[in-house]
Amino acid sequence: MDGGGLRLDLNALDYVLLGLYFVTVLGVGFAARRAIRTSVDFFLSGRSLPAWVTGLAFVSANLGALEIIGMAANGAQYGVMTVHYYWIGAVPAMVFLGIVMMPFYYGSKVRSVPEYLRLRFNRPTHLLNAISFAVAQVLIAGVNLYALALVMQALLGWPLWVAIIVGAAIVLAYITIGGLSGAIYNEVLQFFVILAGLIPVTVIGLVKVGGVSGLMDAVRASKLGEAGLHAWQDTGTTANPLGAHWLGIVFGLGFVLSFGYWTTNFAEVQRALSAKNMSAARRTPIIAAYPKLLIPVVTVIPGLIALVTVKGLGAPSGDLQYNNAIPLLMRDLLPNGVLGVAVTGLLASFMAGMAANVSGFNTVFTYDIWQAYVRRDRPDDYYLRIGRYATIAAVVIGIGTAFIAAGFSNIMNYIQALFSLFNAPLFATFIIGMFWKRMSALAGFWSLLLGTLAALATYLLYKSGMIHFNSDLEESFWGAGIAFVTVAVVAAILTPLTAPKRDEDLRGLVYGTGGIDLKAGVLAGDAAWYRSPVLLGVIALALAVVLYIPVF
Repeated sequence: MDGGGLRLDLNALDYVLLGLYFVTVLGVGFAARRAIRTSVDFFLSGRSLPAWVTGLAFVSANLGALEIIGMAANGAQYGVMTVHYYWIGAVPAMVFLGIVMMPFYYGSKVRSVPEYLRLRFNRPTHLLNAISFAVAQVLIAGVNLYALALVMQALLGWPLWVAIIVGAAIVLAYITIGGLSGAIYNEVLQFFVILAGLIPVTVIGLVKVGGVSGLMDAVRASKLGEAGLHAWQDTGTTANPLGAHWLGIVFGLGFVLSFGYWTTNFAEVQRALSAKNMSAARRTPIIAAYPKLLIPVVTVIPGLIALVTVKGLGAPSGDLQYNNAIPLLMRDLLPNGVLGVAVTGLLASFMAGMAANVSGFNTVFTYDIWQAYVRRDRPDDYYLRIGRYATIAAVVIGIGTAFIAAGFSNIMNYIQALFSLFNAPLFATFIIGMFWKRMSALAGFWSLLLGTLAALATYLLYKSGMIHFNSDLEESFWGAGIAFVTVAVVAAILTPLTAPKRDEDLRGLVYGTGGIDLKAGVLAGDAAWYRSPVLLGVIALALAVVLYIPVF
């Protein structure tokens, strides 16, 4: 097959399915609105949701454009090595968040991740993180919006700018109406719609190439060759499709980038903070880890199928860019009706991702910037109104940043660069501050600032050609690692020279200071052995190791 054109041939049935989905999404937003009486209801669902709802929302919030379009693009470009983003690059960090970090987040009753930094360090650290998080969220919302627009352009033939504005308007409507509950319940719905859309692409694609063995033979004959079928082979050097050494994969991706994203990214942590009690909050990311283990089946495998069935895939521009792997497969493989479900699933994924960014932005902007530094001590309904204004602002800015994302042929490379810049230094500051009570407030601020600047300098030097990496992704691994080391060194130098906070001020915020009640709000059923966060986490980690064995 060749690229042809990306226009998908939808019929009336497909459009009816799409229309039903949009009506349902807005209906969920209106239904959620009835429960919104305070700002905590709007921003944190009143901390009332069960673990299975927050767990599915947690994984769905991440299952946006980056995941579906980006990971299929990576599957086509880098082969099976893309599974590192799941099995070492997500699951261990999700388990760590649930077992180790959620007790501090949930137990300290913070409303956001930056607010934790204010309590642990000081107001300058808090403001620095709040601003950098807000910037990151609107940049990433732009990526989701751009990918949504790409699909709508392919599907309807609309100009990119029209598709961007229409997609933004739908997300804006249900979050402004229903707040975080509207976003979360829609994310649960979207999780199932996304799978219903991607499973047919995977199954029909595998049938077309002669099953798993046929796909393996075709990949061996492709430009990736045998190396495209292995996750760890040749990682002792950089002579592999990813151009990454195993140290970069384990430390850069598996530790710094992954833990940075999953444990400190408020767009994710917010879902767990909305859980009804401590047990549900801890189980939220661990429940999410189980579907995360299997998502490569519907992202990486379709990427490989696109590599071997779409001639010319991997062009630097036009319809045959790696980013178009999934839309091209949908065009080539799916009959009408199924095509409508698949397109609906794709649109759902972008909305889930963008909704997570926007709901994270509006909370941090309202609580951590506006209430903390601009207008304090106003009535609660004033902050509820500001939250809705912030939602509109986030979507409008996201429309602008969508055009930045349009400049990258593989949006996953762009997004990993953003993560190494924003998340890696934040995670380092967090993890050191959470386990080392001596770390001072001043050390927290300068560690975070200089770590961020170190990651930015690494990226700019690479882009200007002054330092060399084998791929954009290898740069993001190293940028993350350099940021982490910078934070640790700055903390080690400044902490002995500055005064620490008193132990009583750190109670419930740092290991070894007490003040955390793991049984807070516990219900009778939470004590059951199969609800133990530690047990569930250990099983998830074991499964991640087992899944690597066939593709080692």
